[in-house]
Amino acid sequence: MKVEGKTILVIGGAGFIGSHVVEELLKTDVGKVLVYDNFSRGKMAHLSAVLEDSRCEIYSHGGDLGDLDLLNDAMKEADGVLHLAAVWLLHCEEFPRTAFQVNVEGTFNVLEACVDNEVEKLVFSSSASVYGDAMETPMTESHPFNNRNFYGSTKIAGEAMCRAFHDRHGLDYVGLRYMNVYGPRQDQDAAYTGVIPIMLNKIGVGENPEVNGDGSQAYDFIYVEDVARANVRGLQTEASDEFYNVGTGRQTSIRDLCDVILELTGSDLKVTYKPYADDDARQFVQNRIACTQKAKRDLGFDANIDLREGLRRLLEWRGAS
Repeated sequence: MKVEGKTILVIGGAGFIGSHVVEELLKTDVGKVLVYDNFSRGKMAHLSAVLEDSRCEIYSHGGDLGDLDLLNDAMKEADGVLHLAAVWLLHCEEFPRTAFQVNVEGTFNVLEACVDNEVEKLVFSSSASVYGDAMETPMTESHPFNNRNFYGSTKIAGEAMCRAFHDRHGLDYVGLRYMNVYGPRQDQDAAYTGVIPIMLNKIGVGENPEVNGDGSQAYDFIYVEDVARANVRGLQTEASDEFYNVGTGRQTSIRDLCDVILELTGSDLKVTYKPYADDDARQFVQNRIACTQKAKRDLGFDANIDLREGLRRLLEWRGAS
């Protein structure tokens, strides 16, 4: 769809990824960006700069995915919707019913409201968690769903519902399967934060960073601003009823990640490796790298920011925040 002059609703727009998506939208000729967020994980501070733009507003009546009336009201004038709100991996493991209510039932509500309000295009935030551990690398979009955790199962359900709403109601959508996203505004202190903030927090207080396993686990780390660009490209593309990997196509082991972080921080600390707990070994994947060809072909998307530069920007942000 063409975004020029259009109203775009960003669900979860005050969050880590969502706030960057709002910024990226405002770089276009969009008419209005409306942020829908309950601020359970999102923060008003993430929006402080974008709210200076008269085209950006916060939906003032709340942002609950469970309230279909609110969703319908927020979408009344929306031409496009980007759905980024979700309960994340470790939180899903501890609170699976909440995960179902937010990630599955909430996504159904979003899809239903999109149809009822004749939304032109939906971009659904899925996850590489749908794949589980890599059975082949790089992982194409046709890689089998080998997920074994609650979070991935909710994203599989979301994808299946997108397809069903497309077939039954003609809903125009694309889904984005994010690899390991990092960068500014990622929660640095929460219990459910990612490996990079945890490592930086340890280094920040002079403690040796701890790694589960032997460090050979390897992932595709993608900087959040690149992910935001992928969302806008997903909204703009003519493609529909398709899912796309959003990654760099470059794989980095945790051991190599530690080396880069220690170098960039100027630290002489040593990494401590410890065995996985039984539950951790079960829920965390060990190997993941995206095939990016489909996203390049259909979305014109390619990640611009390499890991070293992305980590440098993250450290700069941490130092200023």
